[in-house]
Amino acid sequence: MAEPLSICYLNGALLPLREARISPLDRSFLFGDGVYEVVAFHNGYASRLPANIARLKRSLAELRIRNPHGDARWSELVHELAAANGGGDLYVYLQVSRGAEYGRNHAPLPDVEPTVFAFCAPLPAPPAELATQGLACITAQDTRWARCDIKSVALLANVLLRQQAVEAGAAETILLRDGWLTDASASAVHIVVAGEIRTPPRSHQLLPGTTRSLIEEIATANGIACRSVPVSEAALRGAAEIWLSAATRGVAPVTRLDGVSVGDGRPGPLWRRMRALVEASWVRPKGTGGNS
Repeated sequence: MAEPLSICYLNGALLPLREARISPLDRSFLFGDGVYEVVAFHNGYASRLPANIARLKRSLAELRIRNPHGDARWSELVHELAAANGGGDLYVYLQVSRGAEYGRNHAPLPDVEPTVFAFCAPLPAPPAELATQGLACITAQDTRWARCDIKSVALLANVLLRQQAVEAGAAETILLRDGWLTDASASAVHIVVAGEIRTPPRSHQLLPGTTRSLIEEIATANGIACRSVPVSEAALRGAAEIWLSAATRGVAPVTRLDGVSVGDGRPGPLWRRMRALVEASWVRPKGTGGNS
């Protein structure tokens, strides 16, 4: 991943990232008591920003963290930071913690000012070989906590699961819980069976991905069969195509799983169609401008 860009946002101010300071008593540091969002900008346009803000609000509500801003201010904040870093193709990482109290108390939850922090980084370009070779992934048991639907900063299990992929020379770790597909360590997972896109139903066991929702919307609009349905390990391993989706990668094909070819071992035709449709959605509609 590329280095972050130079300007960050912290509690109402834009400042150099290297000068940003947060209290060691902040509860995100002591307890992982916070939430985050990742907003992708393509050529200065954040097509999924309303969905990002809605998910941020939901995560805050689920953790009973006071939301410090309304929707309009969240949008302004994200756009101000992106513009301060030159705009273009980048992503904004946005984090809200419960805040800092003087001490370390499990309960009661303190009534303190939330800490709002954000920074930018260049949006990763897909590898040149993605369209011809796809990605290799491994599988592992899902060891994350029971509320994966909350985009919490407590990501240690995700980090360790992703490290398994790195050590295996793979791009991502696809997760199974009791024989059923959930997520990947930092992506949603879709399979294609008989021309139909299948994705596990939304539940506490997986994150409601904004790019996953985009794929579902695009499929519906274009007459592509798509269902949220439980996906067994056998169905995953026997799928004609497997995709990963995330804000920073769009939709990517998986062509090897645990060393075994997926389908014919090449990116599939439905993925090629979906990729084109997803990338088309990143273009700002004509006649619109300003904050997306």
